[in-house]
Amino acid sequence: MTQALWIKNPLAILADNAEGGIVVKDDRIVETVRRGKQPVYSGGMDVVDASEHVVLPGLINTHHHFYQTLTRACPPALNKELFPWLKALYPIWAGLTPEHMALASRVAMAELLLSGCTSASDHHYLFPASLTNGIDIQVEEAARLGLRVTLTRGSMSLGEEDGGLPPQSTVQDDDTILTDSLRLIDRYHDAREGAMVQIALAPCSPFSVTPDLMRASADLARSKGVRLHTHLSETEDENEFCQQVFGMRPVDYLESVDWMAGDVWLAHGIYFTEQEIARLGRAGVGICHCPSSNMVLASGIAATLDLEAAGAPVGLGVDGSASNDGSNLIQEIRQALMIGRLKYGASRVTHWDALRWATKGSARCLGRDDIGTIQAGKQADLAMFKLDELRFSGAGDPLAALLLCGAHRADRVMVGGQWRVIDGEIPGLDLTELQQQHSKKAADLIKEV
Repeated sequence: MTQALWIKNPLAILADNAEGGIVVKDDRIVETVRRGKQPVYSGGMDVVDASEHVVLPGLINTHHHFYQTLTRACPPALNKELFPWLKALYPIWAGLTPEHMALASRVAMAELLLSGCTSASDHHYLFPASLTNGIDIQVEEAARLGLRVTLTRGSMSLGEEDGGLPPQSTVQDDDTILTDSLRLIDRYHDAREGAMVQIALAPCSPFSVTPDLMRASADLARSKGVRLHTHLSETEDENEFCQQVFGMRPVDYLESVDWMAGDVWLAHGIYFTEQEIARLGRAGVGICHCPSSNMVLASGIAATLDLEAAGAPVGLGVDGSASNDGSNLIQEIRQALMIGRLKYGASRVTHWDALRWATKGSARCLGRDDIGTIQAGKQADLAMFKLDELRFSGAGDPLAALLLCGAHRADRVMVGGQWRVIDGEIPGLDLTELQQQHSKKAADLIKEV
């Protein structure tokens, strides 16, 4: 951006004292403008009329599995709960190739961008012999689309032969996992403010890795200053597995492997007791709430308000596209609002809460304070929505209407001061061609099993 840009007089904006808009220069927000005021910024400035737009901080997705876009509504996995669902899909996923990974990641990231997402974390834990460079492929695809990413080097080391859930063809030994984890951190992780790529370490789950790998991953992550991520307490089956195999509940297991800390965020986090919630909150462990996935697999409902009250950051994630089965973050916020009200009541969970989880809360889960809010000095990550569809006709409060009336596609999306979505389209990306290529690869992958 050669000169500043004033995004002027939005219809509504999720920010304090910014009714007159936002001034962006290079990759940052340099000023928020009060209602009826002119910017203080004195340099050259272009203007975008935002009077028909609801402006949000760029939405942040804190848990996904990009590769799963290839197995949406997959017949062998339909109408199953988590463990049998995984058992049905593991043999299919074992056939992933670099071409599968590139197309799946491109589709997932494009969907996210079009839904107003500017920053996404992906949890990739499958490294069969045919796909050992999955994270490298994701880095390339993220750069191609301009999406800010935290890519987690997942892992599975506990196969069926050793009492775990995944087939042996999908697991790796500890040395291979840790060596590649170190390689990826050294090559790609950017700890600076405004980073476009960060790496985290993410052993998949208690039922697919060993305690030794959990400890070793924590040691490596802390020595390199990166964060830690895993699935935890998603189902009662997982709780029972931990008690049978480790002799303790998942939260106790987490503490036993030195993961009860503020550099950790967990996916799902449903089956916690009150005492466990208090412990997680004291430690500052983040929780990524995945409402659609939890509903599809009938896993349960996360105790979002209780976790926040205890001190745990709460973010939002679409989860994998085989259990959602989409990558639309603005729709996921609506799901979080609705299921939150089912748990807590209509007056306790508001649209403000759900929007906070997908912005400021998600940023906290990722350990970032340069994104997630619209403030001077923050990264210029913005999502702009129009309320010009029939579903919004008659709506009163524009911010509430985004969720209650079911917004599903952003009109404009900015990442680091660069427009990545304009007029509801991603410049330079042929979605028709991408869909054709992706659909063919998905069909071939399932056919091979």
